[in-house]
Amino acid sequence: MMPELPSLFDTSHTFRMLAIIHEWEGMSASHTDNTGKYVSLLLSKAGLETVIFYLWCQKRYTIFMSVCSLSIILADWVMTILMAALWLLGPVHSFTPCFILTNASATYAALPLPMILLGLTDYLLGDKALSNRRAFFKTLGNVFLTLLVWLIAFTCSFSYADAKLMDMSCGKRLKKALVCEVEESKLVINFIAGIFTAILLTLLPFCSHIPQWVRDADRLCEAEEEQEKIRDDLPLTLTLCPETEGDEKSYPTDTIRHRPPLWISLILGFATFWMPFLAVSLACLVFGLGVPAYISVNLLWLECTNSLLLGVLFWVKTKSPRPHTNLPENLCSWHIYWHISREMQPELMVPELNPPKEKTNIYDV
Repeated sequence: MMPELPSLFDTSHTFRMLAIIHEWEGMSASHTDNTGKYVSLLLSKAGLETVIFYLWCQKRYTIFMSVCSLSIILADWVMTILMAALWLLGPVHSFTPCFILTNASATYAALPLPMILLGLTDYLLGDKALSNRRAFFKTLGNVFLTLLVWLIAFTCSFSYADAKLMDMSCGKRLKKALVCEVEESKLVINFIAGIFTAILLTLLPFCSHIPQWVRDADRLCEAEEEQEKIRDDLPLTLTLCPETEGDEKSYPTDTIRHRPPLWISLILGFATFWMPFLAVSLACLVFGLGVPAYISVNLLWLECTNSLLLGVLFWVKTKSPRPHTNLPENLCSWHIYWHISREMQPELMVPELNPPKEKTNIYDV
């Protein structure tokens, strides 16, 4: 990739780059076909996202963001297969890789905003309008909305994407290249830069307390895991050793000093998991390593956005003395960081081994 506008603070509508399809160098005009490199890049992305989806993502398609995650993986594999087929056909079809790369970058660049808005709407309406619908119709509706978003993005890409091959030469180096224009996703760039900066400025005044809060969160996570093991082993324990029925594990109840406000605690929970991804992405932007939209709009970014939406929703809907529980599972342990911001009262911190049945989470359908 050859960034045409490497500045992070560019004021144009999108960041443009030049994708090198073929290049000739030297007096002998040695030819290099870069289509295979694009195939390797796309194959790596599709493979990594498949692993991430299998290990991390929730396979509950009653959630709009889960359907979006699956759609991105399918689109990546389709694009990879098309590019691989063109690569095998040979350099006679030089324009087609350019057409695919240009329109794919424009299509992916148009996806983030509607996905964020529809995902947020899905979570906001989940407790009310969508809670009584059957899972099948909810899933069908999410599939329809996802296909509609892709269709609109794909249609819009043809209106402003300029899929044409261009000759570029460097006289002193006797180098010529056949290039086409691709673009970055400005929304993803601004999202990463904005979230990273906001987290850094927010947590900076509390930097001296952050290590202790992280240790407290780790201790609570370990206590929760121990409690889950006890719950799993309880039927067998009661059968073999009835006298242990009253034994209970509890969270640590020692006092945490300098408790953060709830919103600071939730930001810390988000940053603990996603700060490495944001830092690496921002470093690529700062050092001018431009990434086209068909790479930057990926499953990691979508899951990061999903965590942010759920964290905001958790903060808005949480009411003392209990945290909001009617949310889908997420990579960030919001309830753990909720405990850090609250006084560890025994009735809040010691879960019952046989708790009363609560309202079923609508996302567990």
